[in-house]
Amino acid sequence: MKIGLYFGSFNPIHNGHLIIAQFMINQAGVDEVWFVVSPQNPLKAPKDLYPENDRLQMVKLAIGDHDKIKICDIEFKMSRPSYTANTLKKLGEDYPEHEFELIMGTDTLQHLDKWKDYEHILMNYKILSYQREGSIGGEFAKNQKVKIYKAPAIQLASTYIRGLLRMNKSIRYLVPDEVNEYIASMTLQEDMISA
Repeated sequence: MKIGLYFGSFNPIHNGHLIIAQFMINQAGVDEVWFVVSPQNPLKAPKDLYPENDRLQMVKLAIGDHDKIKICDIEFKMSRPSYTANTLKKLGEDYPEHEFELIMGTDTLQHLDKWKDYEHILMNYKILSYQREGSIGGEFAKNQKVKIYKAPAIQLASTYIRGLLRMNKSIRYLVPDEVNEYIASMTLQEDMISA
């Protein structure tokens, strides 16, 4: 199977993430999309991340019983911080029957050279990139392994959602109802307000 890997902290997951995942299934020819939840992204300060198990649980709740969108917690079993190159190697060992492609926004693609072993990633994996406002992907957009898609333009970010929570504003319709309920019912809301 062809699997689109959507890496992220999902801090928290929101409807924009789910729309991109479904878009890639519909338009990019992947059989499934796996949300690869990163417990510790090397480019983000750990203090800015909500508890990893809460983030994982919110992704599970957001996906529900979707038959083509799955959760992947492989990085929870690996050394920290999480490097995509290492995760790709481990996924290849664990699932040799699958072909993996990476899903990322053009804003992330633009800074791919900050990633560990990015040259190896570019040489060995196809990148499915969706356009983000203010970014066209930089020099990497021209690489033959990269395909840029005009996905639905949802300018929604986890940072914005955390900001709303800090101001005690509603995040309804921005995140799946199950995620909204999880945040509201847990002490996680207090963590998010103070983050």
